[in-house]
Amino acid sequence: SNDPVPKYCAVAMSLFKARDWWSATAGVDEAFDTGCLCVANILNKSDGQDKIIVGSFNGVLRIYSPKPPSFQAEHLLIESQLQDPILQLLAGKFVSGSPALHLAVLHPRKLKVYNVTAVSGTELASHCTLNLMYQHSLERTSCNMTCGPFGGVEGKDFLCVQSMDGYLSFFEQESFAFGRFLPGFLLPGPIQYIAKTDSFVTCTSSRTIEAFRYMVLAVASDDSDKRQEGSVAKKGSGKRVMVDWSLNIGDHGLELYVTTFEAGPSSVFVLGERGLYCLNDDGTIHFMKKLEYNPSCFLPYFSASDGAINTMIATHTGQLLIYHDIRLTWAAQLPTLPVAAKIGKFPGLGGVIVLLDGQGHVNCCYLGTDPSMFVAPPVGARELNYEDAQDELKALNKIAKEHSKSSVDTLPGVEEELQLIPSVSSELDAVPYRPDETMEDDADVRPSVSVKLLLRCLSRRPLHNIIVTAHCDLPLAVDHSIIHVTQIGPPDPNAELKFVFYTSTGLLPLDLSVTATASFVTNTGAPRLAQCRFSLPLSLFCSACPPAKSGEHKLTLETSRSTIPLLDLFPEFVLPGSPLPPNVMAVRFHSNVDVTLLASKNSQRYRLQSDKFEAMNIFTVEFDRRIRKYFAASEDFEISYVGNLPSLEYFSLIEAHLEARLLGERYQQLLGERAQQFRSIQKRLLTRFKDKTPAPLANLDTLIDGTYRQVSCNNRFSCCFSCCRQLVNVWFCLFVCLS
Repeated sequence: SNDPVPKYCAVAMSLFKARDWWSATAGVDEAFDTGCLCVANILNKSDGQDKIIVGSFNGVLRIYSPKPPSFQAEHLLIESQLQDPILQLLAGKFVSGSPALHLAVLHPRKLKVYNVTAVSGTELASHCTLNLMYQHSLERTSCNMTCGPFGGVEGKDFLCVQSMDGYLSFFEQESFAFGRFLPGFLLPGPIQYIAKTDSFVTCTSSRTIEAFRYMVLAVASDDSDKRQEGSVAKKGSGKRVMVDWSLNIGDHGLELYVTTFEAGPSSVFVLGERGLYCLNDDGTIHFMKKLEYNPSCFLPYFSASDGAINTMIATHTGQLLIYHDIRLTWAAQLPTLPVAAKIGKFPGLGGVIVLLDGQGHVNCCYLGTDPSMFVAPPVGARELNYEDAQDELKALNKIAKEHSKSSVDTLPGVEEELQLIPSVSSELDAVPYRPDETMEDDADVRPSVSVKLLLRCLSRRPLHNIIVTAHCDLPLAVDHSIIHVTQIGPPDPNAELKFVFYTSTGLLPLDLSVTATASFVTNTGAPRLAQCRFSLPLSLFCSACPPAKSGEHKLTLETSRSTIPLLDLFPEFVLPGSPLPPNVMAVRFHSNVDVTLLASKNSQRYRLQSDKFEAMNIFTVEFDRRIRKYFAASEDFEISYVGNLPSLEYFSLIEAHLEARLLGERYQQLLGERAQQFRSIQKRLLTRFKDKTPAPLANLDTLIDGTYRQVSCNNRFSCCFSCCRQLVNVWFCLFVCLS
């Protein structure tokens, strides 16, 4: 039966727990939300078996084919790292001329449609491939989307994307149809499509449910030009976007679901923070139920046993409640706190409940009469020895600290086959790196540091076609960002690679860390990914310099221990020729910005000062890391920020960033005009030179020379955008710098 609830259920207490059928963990240290789960027959198999599709905010897409009793490696059909975060997944007939289901993936600024194809592997495993059919670039940051046969079309589905500012973008498969702003919009809410009335229903920030007809949206005037300052209004007139019906429920809508079952009525279910609401397709209330708990997600489903629509609600207390209208018919305990729930058909069992929580745990379960065997221990069964408990807690904290000191962060789950072990030199290379070896002068010489990356194969069989990439942010650059390893494994399980990192621009560094990634395919044909993260030495970005007596910006840090000689923390920044007092040191970044560090002789305070506020970021983070390492043996060591938050400096950076962006757009427009003028002059000169009859150039040579100087002299434009990138980096690091 496809009904997940037994026919005989009539209890209202969580005596039973949801029976586990299959479970897996989709990623580690990743974030998931309501739209990150999709259950559909995405492989278009004739048996109708569904697959579990999971996408994370980290941009990782995974497809599972679950089989009881537990997760196996061959159950993961594909694991693909996309470029952008995944906000929502939908399955439908999104490709013209094809009745097969395709996968729609919503990113913040893109909408992509993929074709998922099964590739047979060994006898025990198989995997899938993703083929991009088409994509749409979004002008506005998206929030969610919905799909359906808009306008009553047959045999295909269209897509509607809602942006953060209330703009609905309609896509008729491969082409963009039109876009409309919702009237009275403030904040985005869930949106769904009602096929019976050909309308869209959404929850507004005013706690109102509103419906809009598709034809009304299609013939309405496009008022997007009125919302963009400085744009020219379009010619022609059209109707205003009018609401078909609205209903104030007095509750904030969390989720929205429209029943599309053939055997059941067409209803709109709304899950609020304090209630469950069922509306008819004309906006009238069918029933409502006030909830005495905080719901996390819900899912209406058609019950084949009684021919009615039941509602499944998951709570933040770890319970799954089943309602028939407003009557509670079943309750069960859940192993996790889900954020999304679906129902799927899998081999041997129909109506399986698929749950996804915020940490990526995927659970497939069903309801039954398997009671929970947990019995609370009697109070006072044994005496508590507080001294032993305190000693055990100290031992566990010591073990946790030792593990947290490791600078290598390798993703779990892939060490069974490939391990990445970095070796970073603490000193700079004796021979600096030269990006352009053809230049003989020292103008293109950059300080560099070499990193050796050891690839260790732990598999019994060799691995082939390993692609190793090194990712770093500006101003860092690497000599080889991608290295291809043909084979690694028995009899030689190790392979050593070398990367040379150097500074490419004069920007201030945001982070010292570098991520190395190795992608490969296992012997069973399953794609795998291994990562490691390591930090580069601070001396790559700056060098010792004489300290400054004062600075425009100052930052005071207070510790719980007496001050120590600064060269004990930064031994690599010794100024040759002129020894400094032990409580003073200074560094100079490659962008000619100095940062001075002072240690108080009478108090437990340290002061950082610089003429550039953003320059203190990376040095403050490195000082915090090194002093904590120095006092690692002291359990009560603390370091805190003294003084008021520098809000004036922060707001001035925001204003400077806005001015730089506006100036950059102005110079970009000017650059385009000068480039077009340069091409026009080139065409005229070419016509004059091809002419058999000599004619005067009419000062065209002088004009093209002046235009060329204007095009090539774009230093202000480049500096402007460098300032933008630098200020954006400062935004993200201000919290780290002041926390």
